[in-house]
Amino acid sequence: MGLLPLITSTLLFSWTTLNAAVKITKVDLSIEPSADVERNTDVALRCKAEVLTSGTEALNRVYTVYKGDSVIYNKTTSSSEDLLYRLPQARVSNNGKYKCAITIMGKAKTSEAATLTVTGMSTPVLRINKANITEGESVTATCLAQGETGSLLFSFHDNSKEVENGVWVTSSRLTFVPKGVGNHNIHCSYLVLNMPYPSKSQQSNTVTLTVEELSIEPVLKISPQDNVYEGDTLNITCSVSNSTKGYQAGELFLSQDTELLESGETYIHVNWTAHARTPVLTIRCQLDLGDVEKVVSKTVSVRELFSVPTLRVSAVEVFQEDEISLTCRSEKLSYDRLEGESLIYSLEPFDYQMVRKGNGVFVGKAKTIDFNYTCTAAAKGIKKKSNVLTIHPKVPVSTPKIWVSGSAVLGKRVAIFCLSDTGTPPITYTLWKASKQNQIAVVHEFNKAANFTVVINETGRLNHYLCTASNGDRTPGLSDKLQTAVIEPMTTASLMVVPDVGDISEGHSVILICSFLGTPPVTVKWFRDSDDLNPLDTTTTNSNNTNYEFIANKEHTDSYYCRAENRANSVKSNKINVVVGMAMWKKLLIPGTIILVVFSLVMVGFILFTRSRRVRVDRTPESVWSSRKPEAETDDDLSTLSNEPEVEYTEVVHPRSSDPAKNPLRKGTDTVYSELQNSPHGATDHHDYGSVKYVDLNGDQQPRITQHSPKDISYSDLPMPVD
Repeated sequence: MGLLPLITSTLLFSWTTLNAAVKITKVDLSIEPSADVERNTDVALRCKAEVLTSGTEALNRVYTVYKGDSVIYNKTTSSSEDLLYRLPQARVSNNGKYKCAITIMGKAKTSEAATLTVTGMSTPVLRINKANITEGESVTATCLAQGETGSLLFSFHDNSKEVENGVWVTSSRLTFVPKGVGNHNIHCSYLVLNMPYPSKSQQSNTVTLTVEELSIEPVLKISPQDNVYEGDTLNITCSVSNSTKGYQAGELFLSQDTELLESGETYIHVNWTAHARTPVLTIRCQLDLGDVEKVVSKTVSVRELFSVPTLRVSAVEVFQEDEISLTCRSEKLSYDRLEGESLIYSLEPFDYQMVRKGNGVFVGKAKTIDFNYTCTAAAKGIKKKSNVLTIHPKVPVSTPKIWVSGSAVLGKRVAIFCLSDTGTPPITYTLWKASKQNQIAVVHEFNKAANFTVVINETGRLNHYLCTASNGDRTPGLSDKLQTAVIEPMTTASLMVVPDVGDISEGHSVILICSFLGTPPVTVKWFRDSDDLNPLDTTTTNSNNTNYEFIANKEHTDSYYCRAENRANSVKSNKINVVVGMAMWKKLLIPGTIILVVFSLVMVGFILFTRSRRVRVDRTPESVWSSRKPEAETDDDLSTLSNEPEVEYTEVVHPRSSDPAKNPLRKGTDTVYSELQNSPHGATDHHDYGSVKYVDLNGDQQPRITQHSPKDISYSDLPMPVD
């Protein structure tokens, strides 16, 4: 085929493929003949796909078969037939979940999982290479699982116990050494390692293995074995019996409890000094022949030559720098076995502060810090050490101090404290009152004071109280007497004022005196009702009264009181109502002013009255021919005259009309007052007064006799002068 036709065919196939439309509608996986089958059944997995396509050409299909998550088969085909994956003679190892996937032109679809279960496993067969062996000899066992496939795990059992001390030759073959003499029943089994659950086979046939005992034995000899005391020498031998004939080389071990004394091949001899760390000693002779162990043991009772010493201090309580004595003694001694040998005691550590005063007695001074000692007792080569003695030297208590918390108030509870600055707790504090024990307190902490609560019922000072402190059998430290004064609470407060409240006027000095009862110092505050939040004044005094002074004015009218306070409490006084009256000069000024005003009014009235009389006198009828008042002749006379312009009054008599209707009848003479003012400059001024002249005028300026008699002439109708 030429290149051009090949390229043309390839392009045509690619064009046809690219233009085909594909859809995988369904993928099914089925297990034939069944999902549950017996062992040795031929099983097939059928993968069937339903595909929709628009083209006429066959499309490549890629099939993938999964067991669990692992791919176990792949196939690419252009056939539309179902895929068959065969499992001939199925085994338990084929158990699991299977899936099938198909891919066409990049499109893929996977089936649902189908589970295959194969039942039936072959029974394993056990074989061993020997049926009779001697101690220490090994045997090889083989377990066969005929016809089984997959991953297999074998196990071997000796009687009821699984064999774990063997060596695996292959996965199904084990070499091991049976433990113990006699018959051993051996069997095996296997597991097929299927995920997630392995399958276990039945138990194999049982094979009987006989183990014969070796004729070689270890031999142990101890001398002496009875009436042994610590320090005695023991002769011990460990050997092998029947080692001359057919002996397989081994190793001997001689031990006492966990202590290895000696080792060898055929014979061991030791001279060992017995000790009594434990009342009974166990001596062992052990023979090791490969994997075979033969042991023989004996026990020896060992008596104490002397007991473990005990170290004691002479004093129950030890204080710093105290003289102390340490004694080291063993309570039990075997004098008949010591054979006159002395038991020697030693102190560890032995320092310069401790001096030996005899066997097991050491004296010296206690240190200032905690310290440890041990002692050792030794005789016939045996040494025994005592337990550690720890001495905690106590710090003596210092002279205690006594004080009260806050203030001691009469009739109330007060806390009294007692404290030693130094001293190892616990410290016992005792409160005494007048040489009698009052209270006791035990303090278990450093630098913590004892607290006593008492009620104060007496005045004065609390010097009948004191305390003691003790932390051992020494004489207790004694404090000083309590030098605290008892405070009497404020009981009453009274307020008085000087001068009396009825005699207080503006400008007076007012003194408010506050008296009270209570222990000083006393703080006094002054208040007025109009502002009882802010004191007028505050003072502190040691006396039983004090005062507040101010200069009174009208603003000081108010109610006043004082508050007295000491360290115990406070009391409030009575209230005094202070009313500030008018000053004396103001009181005198008012009547004086009234008198002055009245006097002024009287004078004005008198002047007016005088002038009025004067006018009336000058009203005497006078004609125009009447002589005028003589003028002043001198300047002095002129000076006494008023500077006011002179005023002339002229009496004018109007002529009567002949017509009665026009001129009604008048009684007497009608007089008209004309005010004429002669100004110094000839100008008229209506505000000044001058002399008055009456002029009687008639029609012809002649005196005329009327028809009325003179007695009918009356001045009652004359008008009053006008100012």
